[in-house]
Amino acid sequence: MSTAYDDLMAFTRETQALGQIAGRLGWDQETTMPRGAAAQRAEEMAALEAVLHARRMDPRVGDWLEASTPTDEEAKANLRHIRRSFDRASKVPTDLAAELARTTSVAQGVWAEARANDDFAAFAPTLKRVLDLRRQEGAALADGGDAYDALLQDYEPGATAADLEAMFGALRPRLVALRDAVLGAPAPTALSGTFDEPAQMKLSRQIAKVFGYDMSRGRVDKAVHPFSSGSGNDVRITTRTAANDPFNCIYSTIHEVGHAAYEQNIDQAYLLTPLGSGVSMGVHESQSRIYENQLGRSKAFTGWLHGQMVDVFGDFGIDDPAAFYGTVNRVNKGYIRTEADEAQYNLHVLLRFDLERQLIDGTLEVSDLEEAWNTRFEADFGYPVDKPSNGVLQDVHWSVGLFGYFATYTLGNVYAGCLHEALRKAVPDLDAQLAAGDTTAATSWLRDNVQRYGGLYEPRDVIERACGFAPSEAPLLTYLEAKFGEIYGV
Repeated sequence: MSTAYDDLMAFTRETQALGQIAGRLGWDQETTMPRGAAAQRAEEMAALEAVLHARRMDPRVGDWLEASTPTDEEAKANLRHIRRSFDRASKVPTDLAAELARTTSVAQGVWAEARANDDFAAFAPTLKRVLDLRRQEGAALADGGDAYDALLQDYEPGATAADLEAMFGALRPRLVALRDAVLGAPAPTALSGTFDEPAQMKLSRQIAKVFGYDMSRGRVDKAVHPFSSGSGNDVRITTRTAANDPFNCIYSTIHEVGHAAYEQNIDQAYLLTPLGSGVSMGVHESQSRIYENQLGRSKAFTGWLHGQMVDVFGDFGIDDPAAFYGTVNRVNKGYIRTEADEAQYNLHVLLRFDLERQLIDGTLEVSDLEEAWNTRFEADFGYPVDKPSNGVLQDVHWSVGLFGYFATYTLGNVYAGCLHEALRKAVPDLDAQLAAGDTTAATSWLRDNVQRYGGLYEPRDVIERACGFAPSEAPLLTYLEAKFGEIYGV
């Protein structure tokens, strides 16, 4: 005879499976869906979200939660996640959840067209509608508390804007000082020339395998904005190519493989349960960033990568692997967050974190957003934004309603700094292995200490268990200052 917990988990597995289908619709929309299908897809997404929302707030879930009394760690963790989802869904009206799904599905296409045309005014009314819906949702979830904190829980459970503001406040002065120092020093050689785009894709797929991506349970496609989608045994990634910038393709791929490897390496016993996905976007980002930066942009690995690029592209003007390391990590003036070097990346995130908090609390309106962005960017980076696609229109996140998400990028970098420090102690010959193009020891350590647990522990607990110390911005700052200090001689 089944118990209340058994019934709850059977119901939850069906809900999780439906959620995976919704995710697959999103992947298809970004990769292969015909442009003319956008309106129909919005209705499909809205209908599926209404079903999912109804399941998450089904009164039986509350009854099963009350009647479930398991004592083992995994069951308790499942109940924690289900209760959090149930409480959240119960506060948000079904029609609001469906309208959010419908509006954001359409908004994504409107944003893409406005970005292509450098026309923020064409996107502003749609963004205003998305923001209004998310404000409503935040107010419903907050129940009298802070709406931004309530939205943040979707991406980083347990985090608060106040805690993040304190952490980011500690990062910002040293990041600005580092950026100013390296931009005032002679720069490494820049990459030039053109690089065959199909060859870039072939190389990126090979590198994905080097970092442990299981292609029998995944695939690599192209999209405007690279992303990872899915969990368990169907985890797909996308990348992008530019003829004059193979690093964009290579490092976007490595970054997304970090996300995908996390999902693929979760204990198979957790498949289609609340534990079967990454525990938070901050922890997720820690995996993508440590794969991309501390491993993929290291002196050891770039030495190996240099040989691979010579094999694929021939002589591309940089003969020395040591010089190539500087080229890979060259600090450039630029506008685009996803293309930013490690020294400046987090400054892009802090800008967005501050602006979206103001959007949610109503101290900044969409009509003033472009001016606010441009003013803040020039203050932080020292030069003006030249066009909307390099400024307020560059990211997809707000068009799909992801308010509260941006903070997790920098939090993930902080977590990655902590994990890298612990990894170096655990694998003292790491550089020798990376120099041979072997990431096995590093990725195995991350699998065993972070990835396999999925949602078993709370986000900060995952990092603290892996590292042996509480998360702090200090390891990241130490790593960045040492790395770029060596490259630039500052």
